[in-house]
Amino acid sequence: MTLFTLAQRGMSAQLVRMNAAASNLANAGTVSASEDLAYKPIRPVFAEDMDRASGLASVSVQGVLREGAAAVRQHSPDHPLANADGDVWTAPVDENAEMVEMLEASRQYQNLVEALATAKQLMLDTMRMK
Repeated sequence: MTLFTLAQRGMSAQLVRMNAAASNLANAGTVSASEDLAYKPIRPVFAEDMDRASGLASVSVQGVLREGAAAVRQHSPDHPLANADGDVWTAPVDENAEMVEMLEASRQYQNLVEALATAKQLMLDTMRMK
C-alpha cells in the first residue's frame, strides 16, 4: 500500500460523507403525509481497513445507514398532504449539523489533496537531484 492508495481511500470516504450530508440538506424541510414516509437522514459507516503486509491502516466505507430519528409532526390542515387530523410530517434534518459535517468532510478531503501534492513534489525533487 502506498501513500497514493491511502489518500485515494480517504478521499473516497470523505466524498461519501459529503454526499450523505448533501442528500440530507437537500431533503431538509421536505413534507410527507405520514411519519413512515418522511425522509430520514443518512449516515455513512466507516471502518478501519488494516493492510497486514505493510502495517498501514486506511478507511473503508461499510455502508450508508438511515438514522432512526423521528419525523417532526406539524399541524397544517391546508396542506395537500395533511392527514385527517390536519397533520403533516417533516424530515428531521438539522441543517446546521449537516453544514458542519460537510465542512469537516471538505476540510479532510483538502488535507488529503495537500498530502498528495506534497508527496508528488518531493518525488519530483528527488528525481531532479544530481
